[in-house]
Amino acid sequence: SSKPHTVVLQGPAGVGKTTLAKKLMLDWTRDNFGKAFKYAFYLSCKELNHMGPRTCAELISKDCPELQDAILEVLDRSQRILIIVDGFDELRFPPGALISDMCGDWKKQKPVAVLLSSLLTRRMFPKATLLITTRPWAMRELWFLVERPFFIDIEGFLEVDKKEYFLKHFQDEDQALRAFNLMRGNTALFSLGSAPMVCWVVCTCLKLQMDKGEDPTPTCQTTTSLFLRFICSQFMPVPDSCPDQCFQAPVKALCLLAAEGVWTQTSVFDGEDLERLGVKECELSPFLDKNILQKVKGCEGCYSFIHLSVQQFFAAIFYVLGSEEEKEDRESHREDIGNIQKLLSKEERLKNPSLPQVGYFLFGLSNEKRTRELETTFGCQLSIDVKQELLRWKVKSNENKPFSVLDMKDVFYCFYESQKEQFVKDAMAHFREVSLKLKNETDIVHASFCLKHCQNLEKISLKYSSSLPHRSQRDYRILPLWVDLCSVVNLNKNLSVLDVSDSFLSDTSVRILCERMARVTCNLQKVVIKNVSPVDAYRDFCLALVGKTTLTHLILEGSVHSEKMLLLLYEALRHSKCNLQFLRIEMCSSTCSVTTYMILSCFLTHKTKLVRIINRRSFQLSLSLQYLNSTNFGPDCLDISNFLLGSCAAIAEEWECLFSGLELNQSLTCLNLTDSELSVEDVKLLCAALKHPNCSLRMLSLENCHLTEASCKDLSSALIINQKLTHLSLAKNELGDGGVQLLCEGLSYPDCKLQTLVLWGCSITTLCCQDLASALINNESLETLDLGENILGQSGVTVLLEALKQKKGFLQKLRLTIDESNVETQKLLEELKERNPQLTIECSD
Repeated sequence: SSKPHTVVLQGPAGVGKTTLAKKLMLDWTRDNFGKAFKYAFYLSCKELNHMGPRTCAELISKDCPELQDAILEVLDRSQRILIIVDGFDELRFPPGALISDMCGDWKKQKPVAVLLSSLLTRRMFPKATLLITTRPWAMRELWFLVERPFFIDIEGFLEVDKKEYFLKHFQDEDQALRAFNLMRGNTALFSLGSAPMVCWVVCTCLKLQMDKGEDPTPTCQTTTSLFLRFICSQFMPVPDSCPDQCFQAPVKALCLLAAEGVWTQTSVFDGEDLERLGVKECELSPFLDKNILQKVKGCEGCYSFIHLSVQQFFAAIFYVLGSEEEKEDRESHREDIGNIQKLLSKEERLKNPSLPQVGYFLFGLSNEKRTRELETTFGCQLSIDVKQELLRWKVKSNENKPFSVLDMKDVFYCFYESQKEQFVKDAMAHFREVSLKLKNETDIVHASFCLKHCQNLEKISLKYSSSLPHRSQRDYRILPLWVDLCSVVNLNKNLSVLDVSDSFLSDTSVRILCERMARVTCNLQKVVIKNVSPVDAYRDFCLALVGKTTLTHLILEGSVHSEKMLLLLYEALRHSKCNLQFLRIEMCSSTCSVTTYMILSCFLTHKTKLVRIINRRSFQLSLSLQYLNSTNFGPDCLDISNFLLGSCAAIAEEWECLFSGLELNQSLTCLNLTDSELSVEDVKLLCAALKHPNCSLRMLSLENCHLTEASCKDLSSALIINQKLTHLSLAKNELGDGGVQLLCEGLSYPDCKLQTLVLWGCSITTLCCQDLASALINNESLETLDLGENILGQSGVTVLLEALKQKKGFLQKLRLTIDESNVETQKLLEELKERNPQLTIECSD
């Protein structure tokens, strides 16, 4: 391509971005790129931080001074130039320095920040190929500088690479595989292992334990325990000896360095940093000798931790240093280093992605056993009240929703790292609801550990990742963890709501959960199963719930199409111990059968208090009403209050069957047909049913049913004859003035008992307001009239308000679209309020 390229290599710390960049330079020196690049320049951002002002020619030729004389030739061949900017995230320029100035003159001396931004924005070498390495968090600033970059994710070690590394590090294959499996069992640790240096830390730590005959399993239980064991093993005290006091000052210095580096997002420290923080270079020697710190190549007097995670661990130790001197030290660096509350805030974590891991380590170090191990190793006093400080932060964060500033996954991660059951009980005492999104076995471990200590929990919402069931079938470790998590369902006596949604479960996982739900000690009252695979899961859930006396609400949505499942549900409803009051099933018309409607019939004959059978696509009303209409109802079935058939797209015969059911079913009191398309003939059938003496409907919603003026005469006559209907909604229908005038005829009739009429958004204007006014004067039952979203005009509003002044009627609530700033309107409203104080008028502009 003739267009210059900008390539960005992004990835977490320590995964090999710099190694790859240097390998590209090495390939260039070996002429492996052929004629693609005449010149290649490597710019290390670690080094740029310490450079003073210079020219662009001096900058790019710093490693090849002889090129300064050939700079014109370099410029002429700019399309064959490769410029590598390594470690963009390590730049320590002042905020805005990269965008404050640009320069196109290669001979002019400028600050390095200006020269670098000029290269990235192509003011210099516009045709060169740019390759930039960075960690993801620095991408926001980079976006402002580079144009249409091509991104490559550097993932570091894959699973096969990690395994190969372990096999090479351990001389014994059995030891290597055991260590590898232990790390793989901790997803967080395994993810960190994408960095080769973390693999070295794990291997070094576990091999030392295995060589001593110790069990390494507890070490890999948490990331805190692994890094603690690694650090302490490098400074192992002599048995029965006192802690070495000579480590106190170095540890404090290192922790201060680590904490400030994390908060300022710095990983390289120079002499100025050490001097500013009062850290002596000699204090760092023990950690250089033990490969915890390292000198930065090509940057004299600079140091860095061997990996970011090691720096984060020492930053966490900084918060548990317990003497008064350490506390004063923390106070003196408050500007740069945030307190615990700031460390755990979501806002700070979004700005600084290094903080979450520090928080996890801090919770891990709240364990007294671990703090004692640190004290024994380094001889420094650690705080014993960090746990109380964490709990105090929890209480302050939100009285009703503790730890609400963190995602639930982060909360559980923090609690699990602590490994203190009483601490978790205290922290979770106020939790009533928990929402879980499980993606791997570590998520299950964390959730299980925390939930079994959450005794006041009332509701669990669970989402199970699609990648997990496949792994569970081949990984024997996952099922015991799942059993442990599911035990919460029957062991927590306060748990009453379980919502399993958008989940892909294995057959075994479903059976385990259902077995727990079926136990007598399970007190679930509401169960929601939504979009769960495999489809047989619905059958298993129904089996588990047969005879469950506590269950009152059941919602099944998704792939509910198994005939066997529906039969099981039918049997469950007929069970003598069934107390179900609410059922919601979502199914497609192709799966609706006689069995589907037997369920409805069963509900109607078993004194169910609330029935909702919903289908969002289409509902075969004819079959359902055959069962509805053939069922004999006694007076004791009058507590059925809702039969919702919203969003139906039925044919004429099905509507006829439904409406004829209104004549036979004297217990059906509410019918909601919102968003259903009704023809003029359909409305005629409905109105005929409403006129039948056996029709017991009290509430009818025909909102957005495509009604027009043509249907209003039938509705009006039904209002005259039916004295049981008290609530009618005709909102969002194009009735127009003519339609409302016809309705007013029925409203004005003395026998009309309608109490609520909703005409919201029915295309009404001033023309029908006189008819509405007459109806309001004559009607003695109407309590609520909604005329919102209609343009009545000032004259129309005046007519209505004047009518209400004439008679102190029964109307209690009137909703209008009105201009309250109008003087005449204000006067009428005041007069009306004085005459009819019981009347509330809701006005909208």
